[in-house]
Amino acid sequence: MYDFCHTDFPLHVVLVQPQIPPNTGNIARTCAATRTPLHLIGPLGFELSDRYLKRAGLDYWPYVLYRTYPDWLSFVSTYPQVIGRWIAFTPRAQVCFWDYQFQWGDWLFFGSETTGLPEVCLQACHAHLHIPMVEPGVRSLNLSVSVAVGLFEARRQLYHMK
Repeated sequence: MYDFCHTDFPLHVVLVQPQIPPNTGNIARTCAATRTPLHLIGPLGFELSDRYLKRAGLDYWPYVLYRTYPDWLSFVSTYPQVIGRWIAFTPRAQVCFWDYQFQWGDWLFFGSETTGLPEVCLQACHAHLHIPMVEPGVRSLNLSVSVAVGLFEARRQLYHMK
């Protein structure tokens, strides 16, 4: 585990109660590639030693800057002052993520594959965004796809403006 300071990074990815190891492994790989800290808030639906988690992350785990928290209260107590803006990605949001102006220091929150973000997390977030989908019969995208889409749009905005 890497100990990082929040001000050193333009964005953070936060997974709240992820359940599927390969999704988290893929997200870890994306975070490693972009040098984006990954926060894992439990309870997790797997052990960090899970072979599927490791396989999905390939040999990039040494490059993943991550931190785990047993639960929401542990996460919030680690960051008692709101640091940057907390941005929830949820299919129920009214604002489309590409219409949102991301800023340096934003924290991107994504929920469990089965239940989404808990209400306590949604209430703590400054904004709620959705990723639009054309087919109304599809409720949501895969978690690792959603993180990649959201993270890369935020990065595109931040680095395009420089």
